[in-house]
Amino acid sequence: MRVVTGLHWWKRPVIWLCVIGVLLGVFDVLRQPCLFVLAGGQRVAAVQAAPGTPFVIRFIHSVQKTPVWEYLAVDEDGRHFVLHATKYQSFGVGLPFLEGEGRFRQEGDYYIMDDMERHFSQLTLRTGVGTQLTLFLGGREYRLFEAYPPGTPVELLVCPLGKGLLL
Repeated sequence: MRVVTGLHWWKRPVIWLCVIGVLLGVFDVLRQPCLFVLAGGQRVAAVQAAPGTPFVIRFIHSVQKTPVWEYLAVDEDGRHFVLHATKYQSFGVGLPFLEGEGRFRQEGDYYIMDDMERHFSQLTLRTGVGTQLTLFLGGREYRLFEAYPPGTPVELLVCPLGKGLLL
């Protein structure tokens, strides 16, 4: 009678099936869409990006010197962004107010443009002197104006986790 040491022949396919299962699981995770924030050549944030994932961009308007909030979300396709609303304190260059841009209303000291539904494939912002560019995403506040010098490009994009990890 011959005694075989080590792994029995029937265990090897099980090991290979486990390895294949793990690899498929990793591949699936790397395909999941994520919202990435990049600034100054660094990855600032990465959050899972399901359709409807909300985030807010807050800044001080460069001309009016008053705060502006832009309410966005990951679009229904899970690959783009949609601007739903803007809230601000004073009329100025670049701020929406026309009827065709959404539903305009006043709430206390603020003007709000709802139902804007503007779509973007990606967003590129810049830190600026006095603009206090801040991002609210995934329950966190990113005070980009404190972390990066004026003029630093800040990119927001949605892509698979694996691709975003290579950025």
